[in-house]
Amino acid sequence: MNNKAIGVFDSGMGGLTCLKELNKLIPNENIIYFGDTARIPYGTRSRETIIEYANQDITFIKKHDVKMIIAACGTVSSVIGSGGEAAGDIPFTGVLLPTAQTACSRTRNGKIGVIGTAATIKSGSYGKAIRGIRPDVTVIGNSCPLFVPLVENGFTGRDDPVTKLVVEKYLAPIKQEGVDTLILGCTHYPILKDAIADYMGDSVTIISSGEEVAKYAYNLLMSSEMLSDSEEKGTNTYYTSDSVELFEENAHAFLGDTINGKVYKVSLDELY
Repeated sequence: MNNKAIGVFDSGMGGLTCLKELNKLIPNENIIYFGDTARIPYGTRSRETIIEYANQDITFIKKHDVKMIIAACGTVSSVIGSGGEAAGDIPFTGVLLPTAQTACSRTRNGKIGVIGTAATIKSGSYGKAIRGIRPDVTVIGNSCPLFVPLVENGFTGRDDPVTKLVVEKYLAPIKQEGVDTLILGCTHYPILKDAIADYMGDSVTIISSGEEVAKYAYNLLMSSEMLSDSEEKGTNTYYTSDSVELFEENAHAFLGDTINGKVYKVSLDELY
């Protein structure tokens, strides 16, 4: 058993969808969360900048003596893969492989759609991962650069006309291809799941990367006998590189409840 905390990081708030699932699956685990809200979005940055930011985020998380690190960020996962060299000997995972595995097991017609940031789609990482599991599958991807700003600014309602218009704009090419499975390749996107599902229709299975990586982490910790043996409910501790007040205000949209833990400000100087 291992009673150290699990470390989770994201470019902003989206990784809270992973944290929420971890709280459900393993409620007695302590979690350290870092949201780099001062430098969001990562998805419009160069590959070199994304790697630099990811390494800084991992180094910060490691300061808290965690037993596992989760890159709950589709952009980071697509660029650095499952490597996470900065994590050293600490178990590390991104969202990419767990999500691809689930999509391959769920598709019926062999057509999988992937939506993500520009950097995620440009990398072609999901296509490579999926075809490595099932070479017969066709992958149709599209970047959705306005989705993260929509979520971060509260435009998330399924009936919001702005949200519906943007969802249709980005998903029309994927829907026309007849996919039966759609990967939400950014952990912000589950907040728009209702609007996305309404447009795609009941015949399309929606796969959330945050949910899948939480399941993967649970299975890894269990098989490695690294789950906490505490009988008490675990604590969540949050760090943000921007306003604590804004983090607390926006977190409820991702957690579905008020934030359950203390939030601390991290200066960018601490990351560089």
